Amino acid sequence: MSQMSTEELYEHLGEDQLRRLIAAFYSRVKSDDILKPMYPADDFSGAEYRLKEFLVYRLGGPQRYLEERGHPALRMRHAPFAIDQSARDRWIELMNQAMLEVDLPTEAAEILKSFFDQMATFLINRAG
Repeated sequence: MSQMSTEELYEHLGEDQLRRLIAAFYSRVKSDDILKPMYPADDFSGAEYRLKEFLVYRLGGPQRYLEERGHPALRMRHAPFAIDQSARDRWIELMNQAMLEVDLPTEAAEILKSFFDQMATFLINRAG
């Protein structure tokens, strides 16, 4: 099998597997001392939905995210949250645990790890 691109992941994983991945991730966030305070307590389901829709769009699936929210503008959307190196690292740690939990295919997991690493680093907006 040749190396698949990030934009081909949706075809290989499907929406249900992405939904399970995001649910596994947010189940960890809800009890995390670094990340949980960044989320309004009454919006975990909204955050879960938005991340799933972003990933569906970004990984080659239906473009609902763009239709509902427009351009991702991730740095702008995350600007209100203090994202430093420790928050970035915890986000990656919890997402990696979620990927193990849902048992993603190895190639897809490696591509996602690289994608998440780049995106999480891009969103750092505070020193420390």
